[in-house]
Amino acid sequence: MNMPVRGRRIFSLGIAVDFPDADTRAAMIRLRLTPANLPMARRKLEHSGEHTTPISFNAAVELAMGLADFERSTHHPGHSGFHLERMRLLSEELGGVHRGVSTVHVAGTKGKGSTAAMVTSILLSAGYKVGLFTSPHLHSVVERIRIGLEPIAKETYAALLQQVWPAVQRVGADGGYGGVTFFELMTAMAFVHFKQAAVDFQVIEVGLGGRLDSTNVLTPAVSVITSISLDHVGTLGGTIEKIAVEKAGIIKPEAPVVVAPQVEADARSVFRKAAKENGSAIVEVQDRLSWTKSTADLNGQSFVVKGLRGEYELWLPLLGDYQLENAATAVAAVETLADCGTSLTEAHIAAGLRNVDWPGRFQTEESNGRRIVIDGAHNPYSMRRLVGAVRDYFEFDRVVLVYAALRGHSAQGMLAELAALAPRVVVVKSRHPRSGQLEAAARSVMDAGLEVIGQSESVGVGLTTAIELAGSGDLILCTGSLSVAAEVTEELHGIPPEMYPNLTGPTGRSDPAV
Repeated sequence: MNMPVRGRRIFSLGIAVDFPDADTRAAMIRLRLTPANLPMARRKLEHSGEHTTPISFNAAVELAMGLADFERSTHHPGHSGFHLERMRLLSEELGGVHRGVSTVHVAGTKGKGSTAAMVTSILLSAGYKVGLFTSPHLHSVVERIRIGLEPIAKETYAALLQQVWPAVQRVGADGGYGGVTFFELMTAMAFVHFKQAAVDFQVIEVGLGGRLDSTNVLTPAVSVITSISLDHVGTLGGTIEKIAVEKAGIIKPEAPVVVAPQVEADARSVFRKAAKENGSAIVEVQDRLSWTKSTADLNGQSFVVKGLRGEYELWLPLLGDYQLENAATAVAAVETLADCGTSLTEAHIAAGLRNVDWPGRFQTEESNGRRIVIDGAHNPYSMRRLVGAVRDYFEFDRVVLVYAALRGHSAQGMLAELAALAPRVVVVKSRHPRSGQLEAAARSVMDAGLEVIGQSESVGVGLTTAIELAGSGDLILCTGSLSVAAEVTEELHGIPPEMYPNLTGPTGRSDPAV
């Protein structure tokens, strides 16, 4: 079958289909999404008349995943390929849905998802209705859009896509900005849903960078920037300063910004400069707040935060010292909202942090008498913090590592950090299209001076191998990407991967959309 070349448009039932570049098409093929079956969902939508006949969740996912998706593609266009004009146009086509909702906008390299979840949970405890938009998802695409901490229903996802799709078509047909991407579509769906649900607040996590991220069309009540480290260097730049400039792009005129503790002074300088240029009050958490851990075990950790408005005795179910930093940042964010008139008390903050849940981050499990830690760390700094947490919380004989990294992340840097644990390694390949090839990954592990004790094309099979090879005093650590964390969790808890029957390729197999 001949694949369309870049820029070519195919017209089916009056619908113009823009195909992305070769690397993105390769990712689509990994998802068993081919030009032969891509129009299928579009035909279903076209045949639904004036969009009154609901389409299925599977059909909605087919439509969404037929768009260019840089999360899964091995190719990133760099700054020249990212802009906000198309997202602004899409939002205006939908009635200006990026305006009119009080927003906490969260960017950063590490901890932004956890921090966003904490802010959401605190606001929920105060009685507010809150929308939460995060990425990527662990098990299902519906996890990206939540009311409170609960993902939307599959039927809601399908209805939202059906509602937004005509605007997607109009923007794509405009000709000036190219076709809407998967992430832009998801962002628009979140904006629409939160506005229609009449939320009091929306907590929006940046997808990549900040300055040119699709979410940056909005004007926040408070901006939050979590810890910065080197990641996505091919797109965001190869220095902390360049990455910080991209993150600082979410700082908006006269809107306060909360900055989490930063290791690098260069990052702090960039954020201070951006805040000054925008007339924005800046709260630097490491200067304005303090926190002290009281107790910690595998159930959670208690700690005291001296915040902007008071002192709080708190308990958090999420483990690791870095989660205390995230919690302090979340406290500063909601205190800043309180300064703007939001009603919050110490009890709200305590209840919100006590009830927060964010899986895939230092998640502890047990299977067949073997202790397992699951963590989605995917850059060297995150891995360094993970290694520290493993040492803090566990005593063990050896570490058996179940490992896979995605192309575009620093496998060499991550393995250098993991080497401190002297693990024996089971190299796996996750189902994510950017998961590295087994042979190359195994070579990287051996180049780092580590022993490879197994290889598997399946994360689940690799986990089984690790359990079989681990001794009773060993610890199994599963990390390298969020896709590894997701697939290990699915294996342990019997969570069925979402399978989309129409996303089939030449083999006739269906693949999960992860």
